[in-house]
Amino acid sequence: MSQSAVATELSAPVKLNVQAIRLTAEQFARLCQENPALRLELTAQQELVIMSPTGSRTGRRNSRLTRHLDTWAEADGSGIAFDSSTMFTLPNGAIRSPDASWVRRERWDALTEDQQERFAPLCPDFVVELRSRTDRLSDLHDKMQEYVDNGARLGWLIDPIDKWVYVYRSDQPVELLDDPATLSGDPVLPGFVLPVRELW
Repeated sequence: MSQSAVATELSAPVKLNVQAIRLTAEQFARLCQENPALRLELTAQQELVIMSPTGSRTGRRNSRLTRHLDTWAEADGSGIAFDSSTMFTLPNGAIRSPDASWVRRERWDALTEDQQERFAPLCPDFVVELRSRTDRLSDLHDKMQEYVDNGARLGWLIDPIDKWVYVYRSDQPVELLDDPATLSGDPVLPGFVLPVRELW
């Protein structure tokens, strides 16, 4: 096996079954604090997902994506944008961290200050997952469907490798876009347009 293949294999996400332990939200938060070099998520089935830190190209893409979303959100004022380090506790109990997300302001303001400080107990209205070379596409599709099942109104799975975008909407089939120039957030994010080719 080549060194590059070994590196890819080692950096692919690892899932550990922790059902017997039944991690609480507080225990999971402490685990994250004590292992800051790792990106961790907890599935609804009590699987601990361990991901390697983001590579430089993916980090640059994510920075551009978040910048566009945050600039629009600040100007629009109807909601709050979040970056890839933000975790949310979904209604099904999973604790997930989209690469970018947005929550309507009235939903965010309805949370207590303590809930806002922790892993907010809600699913964002809008989520984005940005595929990196170590991500399994099937895992990302499962994650996107989980977001929709838990209340996300719009989701984009952006695949810079194949230059495809999968658009997820509640109660609609997944739409596949081949190398689109832009993505529109209408009507969930009115007026938000992402120049997606900047991420290729």
